[in-house]
Amino acid sequence: MAADHTPRRISAGPYRHISAPIASAHHVQELQMPSVSDRPVKRSIRRNELREIVPLADSTIYEMEQRGEFPRRFALSPRCVVWDLAEVEAWLESRRAKPIPRANHPDVTRRKFRPVKGHGRNSA
Repeated sequence: MAADHTPRRISAGPYRHISAPIASAHHVQELQMPSVSDRPVKRSIRRNELREIVPLADSTIYEMEQRGEFPRRFALSPRCVVWDLAEVEAWLESRRAKPIPRANHPDVTRRKFRPVKGHGRNSA
């Protein structure tokens, strides 16, 4: 069967139609993504598995990826992103080897609202 490059109509409801081109073998070759790294990926994990391994919020992981502090995700399809398990495990080992200092706690005695009843203060 020969490839047809004419748009076909896809019904999105009873009154709306969307035109979409039919993909051919030539178009599929154009959609291939370049390799992220030179070494082959032995196992990739999706977001749910990543959440089980790394207990950080999605927004924190995204921000760390943007800063280059966390392994980058890569796309398997337009709607599926994965991480290389070996890179995530190496990241965890590097974090364990070099602990991150804890953030300083805020001085709660300087709060304007909900004042803290501390030692030596008169309780109202």
